[in-house]
Formats: sequence, C-alpha cells, structure tokens
Amino acid sequence: LVTAPSALAQQTVSTPVLSKDIPEFAGKEVAISTVVYPAGVASASHRHDAHTFVYVLEGEVLMAVGGQEPVKLGPGQTFYESPSDVHSTSKNASTTRPAKILVFMIKNKGQAPTRPAP
Repeated sequence: LVTAPSALAQQTVSTPVLSKDIPEFAGKEVAISTVVYPAGVASASHRHDAHTFVYVLEGEVLMAVGGQEPVKLGPGQTFYESPSDVHSTSKNASTTRPAKILVFMIKNKGQAPTRPAP
C-alpha cells in the first residue's frame, strides 16, 4: 500500500511538551515536543524556520535537509536543522515498528513550529 505524502504527514502525531520564553533573547522561545511516526510513515517536505535539534527516543528514522543524502538514526542519536534548512526527508525507517523523536526548537515567539516547504 502506497500513501500520498499529504496523507502520510497527517499520520504523524506531534505533542507539545514545553514552551518557554528566553528572556536574554527578546522575541525568542524554546519549544519542545515529541513526534511519533507510525510504521512506514513520512512527513512531506517542510521547514521549521528555527534552530531544530532532534533526539531519537525509539525506533529508527531517516532524516535529511536540502539535497543531502538521508541518514538513518536510532535511539540516542541526534540531528540538527538550521533556520534556513528545508527538511526534505523525515521518515520512519521501519515498516513494522513506530519511531518516536524529541524535538527542541529555538524559534521566534508565537511562530508556528512547522510550515510546508515551497
């Protein structure tokens, strides 16, 4: 079964954990969330417009920015995206097990954490 990218993106579950202003940097905040990718699910290409740090909690994910080759990451491994990166690959590497990541973002206060890539 092949699912269109827009339908796959709807299957990921992002849960906010914490949002905290950074007083030393006016207009900036830290946003922390967990994201669960069911087996075989991928997100459509997108941007965060933030310094984004990913920590894999469970399973394995494939991650890439821009035209780079995807890297496979497992529990305890990390991935970084700059504010100008397009997150071109964000996918569960398994077709049988879910994957879960913890995401830390330093972003503009009140700005949506994710938007579609042009």
